[in-house]
Parts: sequence; structure tokens; C-alpha cells
Amino acid sequence: MVDLITIDDEQKIDIRFGDQLFTTYHFSSDLEKPVLWPVISANGHELTRGYPLKPKVGERVDHPHHLGVWLNYGDVNGLDFWNNSKAIAPERAPHYGTIRHQEITDTKTGDKSASITATASWNDHSGHSLLREVTQLEFRAQDSVRIIDRTTTLTALEDTVALTDNKEGMFAIRVTRELELPSDGKQKLWGANGEVEEIENPDNSQVRGDYLSSEGITGGKVWGTRAKWMKLSGELEGDPVALVIYDHPDNVGYPTYWHARSYGLFAANPLGQKVFSEGEKKLNFKLMPGESVTFKYRLAVFSSDPSVAEIEQMDY
Repeated sequence: MVDLITIDDEQKIDIRFGDQLFTTYHFSSDLEKPVLWPVISANGHELTRGYPLKPKVGERVDHPHHLGVWLNYGDVNGLDFWNNSKAIAPERAPHYGTIRHQEITDTKTGDKSASITATASWNDHSGHSLLREVTQLEFRAQDSVRIIDRTTTLTALEDTVALTDNKEGMFAIRVTRELELPSDGKQKLWGANGEVEEIENPDNSQVRGDYLSSEGITGGKVWGTRAKWMKLSGELEGDPVALVIYDHPDNVGYPTYWHARSYGLFAANPLGQKVFSEGEKKLNFKLMPGESVTFKYRLAVFSSDPSVAEIEQMDY
């Protein structure tokens, strides 16, 4: 049974497979966007970074706007929705946008799947709404694989809305340190004393992440390339795990470009074409008032390191 448990006073919904938490949908007004956090595999491993909500010892404390699983963008009529967080100085706030949850319009539960449908508003700093969002999140399992299917429709309201080419987007997850790619140099990590520590060349012995794209590209070279899907695999406490994000064939810009970084940001961005192609291509996607666009993404959480054949069996 896939259950949805609403905790009204915390503005969140737990998604449970039987008695095990899979993820939680957070829609509090304290956040700059709704998120899914944490994400937990079928064998009980937490794959998302804890910071900034619940930092874990030894993890990076950069980019406080990288929280769980989310969808937003870095240039919407000149406003930066991607980088907004509580860390933004008040005098800079007018340059950023916020996605405000409006209501849960539908929920469904069943033996094999559950879903949440919610509306939200993409607002500027004054509260003026640029986009109306309707998102359906479907949660299901296939053997030991747990799946999130996100379908988001954005509708321009009174204004023409320009989503100008920008690297900061769009469907994303920030992962736990063990799934990063090993790297050296100074890093700011959360210390056992509850404070940030700057460490030169920290221990990478448990950091074993690696990317693989549908085009056969691996490691940090995947950044800025196009692919139908991308896998990030590694080990947690000796167990193999993997995350695969799938782009839907109906999406704008399919196959998407990937804003996938070695430090644990893993994102599909179909709209930043000028940046990723170094100027060879340009999209500058726009919506006229009343026009809509729909984005569909699948996130599969494996308690294994799946082969290419296994990955493609779960594609759209």
C-alpha cells in the first residue's frame, strides 16, 4: 500500500510504502519553493543532502537553495527563482522570485501507487504572480525501484513570460555526499560540533558517485551535454544505489541538456541551450498571456546499479 499522511501543522505530506517513508512533500511558506525531501531508497538509504533543513556531519554546506527534489528556473522575466533562499540579503530580494504553494487539489492512494496534485504561484518579490503552476506527483514502486513521476504545467497570467536561456534549472535533486564525484581542494563541510568547517582535501574514501548518460558519457564530462536520461550511481554503507532522471519525449528541448555537477547537483535543464551549446543554439522560450507549457520528468531510485538495459526498460 502506498499511503499519503498529511501533517497539517507542518505543511507537509509523507509518502509511505507500507511502513517505510519514501519521501515528504514540503509546501511550507517558510520555503522559497515546494520540495520533496528526503528521498529514501527501498533498502533504507537517504539519497538527498540534509543541509539546510537537517545537516549531516561531513556533508557540504554550499548552495542553500539546493534542497531535495524541485523544479524552478534561473531567469523568469529577469527574476532568479533558482538561487532564492533565506541566505539572500534583504536588499537583493527584489531580484529573486518565489514559488508559493496554493492548495492541494487532489490526492489518490492505492496498492501500487499514490499521487498528489497541487497548485502554486510563481511570484515576484512584491507578490505579483507571473505563472500559475499545476503539478501532479505520482509515486509508485516496481520491485525494489521507487519512482517519482512529475508533471508540471506552467501558464502565463497577465504578462508575457520569458524564460531566457540560463544554466540554472530546472528539474533537480541535490544528493548526499557519498553520491558526489570525488574532488580535492578546500570544501566547507558540516562539522560534528554543529558548525561549518573549511577543510583542505577532505576524506573522499566514501565518495564514490559517477554519472552515465544515455549517450555513454561519464563523470564530470556529462555537464552541458544532451541525453534522454542520466544515471548517478554510487554506494551507501556498502550497498549499491542509483538515481536516474528521465526526460520525456514531449518536453521542450528534448533531449534535455544536463546541469549535472560533480559536487552533487543533478539537474535536467532543457531551457539553457545558449549556455550549454556555447552560443551555437538559442531557445529563449516565451509564453504569451494565457499560454501554457507542460514538463514531465521521471526520477527512479534504484537499490542497485542498473545496467543500461534495465534503465531503458523504465523509460517513458
